[in-house]
Amino acid sequence: MSEQIYVGADHAGYALKQKLVEELRRLGYDPVDVGPKTLDPQDDFPDYAKPVAEAVSAGKAPRGVLTCGTGLGMSYTANRFPKVRAAVAWSPEVAELARKHNDANILVLPSRFVSEQEGLEILHKWLDTAFEGGRHSRRVAKIDE
Repeated sequence: MSEQIYVGADHAGYALKQKLVEELRRLGYDPVDVGPKTLDPQDDFPDYAKPVAEAVSAGKAPRGVLTCGTGLGMSYTANRFPKVRAAVAWSPEVAELARKHNDANILVLPSRFVSEQEGLEILHKWLDTAFEGGRHSRRVAKIDE
């Protein structure tokens, strides 16, 4: 069975989310799209960040992806959940370091600041990068103390 990755967005991230879901499917992942299913300028980011963060926090899925205009609202919401390390990444390098050094288990993309192509490149780097462990394990463990 392929890895499930929960995915959500608000209205600002809706178009990018659609591309991310397609790309995850193409790569052989099993994306769980928590919404929105249609573009609604009145939606609220916590309504989509919470189900993704709950799934990762509870261990239903090892990773998740969120997108909104700046990425900030999604990350604020997701990081309230135990065992969630949601990282806003605006470049492949930031995504790589978020995985390598912080074991980020939710990628948050700022859709107003990255193109769809950049978003896909960031997603690829995040998916392909493993947690380095070592001295970083001690630091990550301190987050949930």
